[in-house]
Amino acid sequence: MNTKSCLNCGHSISDEYCSHCGQKSDTARITPHSLIKNDILGSIWHIEAKFFKTLKNILFRPGKTAMDYISGKRIRYNNFISLLLILFSFNLITYHFYEKYSPTQILTDDVVEMKDFFSRYSKTILFVIIPMLAINAYFLFKRINLNIAEHFIIGTVSLLGILILFLLDDIVSLIGLWKPISKIFDFIDKIIFGLSILFPAITYWNAFKNSYSKPGLLWRVLVFYGLMGIEITIISLILYEIF
Repeated sequence: MNTKSCLNCGHSISDEYCSHCGQKSDTARITPHSLIKNDILGSIWHIEAKFFKTLKNILFRPGKTAMDYISGKRIRYNNFISLLLILFSFNLITYHFYEKYSPTQILTDDVVEMKDFFSRYSKTILFVIIPMLAINAYFLFKRINLNIAEHFIIGTVSLLGILILFLLDDIVSLIGLWKPISKIFDFIDKIIFGLSILFPAITYWNAFKNSYSKPGLLWRVLVFYGLMGIEITIISLILYEIF
């Protein structure tokens, strides 16, 4: 077996990557060809492919994605907290364009107030909803033996799915501004909004469907939604009174 020293940390390596620092063993001289192929195009492709694969897994198998991450399968996914901040930003940008190109009568005062609220308090909402999801799930799904931090991950994935659906909803609303297809896209908009409401249930069902009977999982999800509804109402009233 051929061994050589890592050019980054000096440790002996015999594989494709250094076991000490993680740098590739093949660090040949940089050429115009390698710069374009590996450093520029390779980096862009790797980041985009990983990003969109993470979004796809969150959207179509959120519970499985969360449980994979908890079990240690993490390199295949982008950091979930970073994704939250990115998706919050994307949602605000797409809504800005919807607001810009919408006829004035479409944007009611309630919608404008909601937009202003999310612009000001998006980070507050971020750090309130996820702990609520985590704490409620911790007590309702005790059989799984996950700690509160692991439930925090599942709550994060659930909120990510909601934000992805909100982003799609904003895009659909933008397209629906074209009158010839507005009715079709209004219908699609309602479907996406309904899915966003159901997404936490989808996440926990997908995560725990093999650990509970269907009736046992169903009543836990229903209680979970009841608790969330009460808590969100209380928090909304508190925020309204304070701000």
